[in-house]
Order: sequence, then C-alpha cells, then structure tokens
Amino acid sequence: MYLVEHYRPGLSSERLAAAAADVRAAAAALAAEGRPIAYVRSTIVPGDESYLSLFEAGSEDDVRAAYARAGVPYERISAAIAAEPDQKETR
Repeated sequence: MYLVEHYRPGLSSERLAAAAADVRAAAAALAAEGRPIAYVRSTIVPGDESYLSLFEAGSEDDVRAAYARAGVPYERISAAIAAEPDQKETR
C-alpha cells in the first residue's frame, strides 16, 4: 500500500477532487494494461488545500507511473500499512 501526499495551495476542493479523479483514471488505465495498481481512496483536506491518496500497488514505481500519466504533481509517496479496526470494537 502507498500513501501519496499533495499540497496545492490556491486550489479549491473541486480542483483537488478533479486531480484525484485524473490519477484514479490513470491508475485504472495502467491496471488494464497489466500493471499491479489499484486506487483505494483519496481524502481531501480543504483547510490545508491538500489531499492524500491511497493505492494498492506492486511498487512505488507503479504509483509514480500513474501520476506521470495523469500529469498530477505530488510531494511524497510513502509505503503505508493499513490499520483496520477490530471487528469487535464498537463506537
């Protein structure tokens, strides 16, 4: 799993969402070509003019390829581990 950080001062939430959609489409196209990559989700943080995206991928290079294809800049790609809630936990 890979977490991608984006900081885009001056962009609206709508523009941030459009950039996330471009990367999601690029990842889907790469997956259709046989690359091991799947978009998981993005979280937009309007107050920080930023968003975080999460991918399942074979390597960081696969994630970089999606961003290159989409033409979307990013600050950092980090290997990540998902911490799933315990099924027994309640809110």
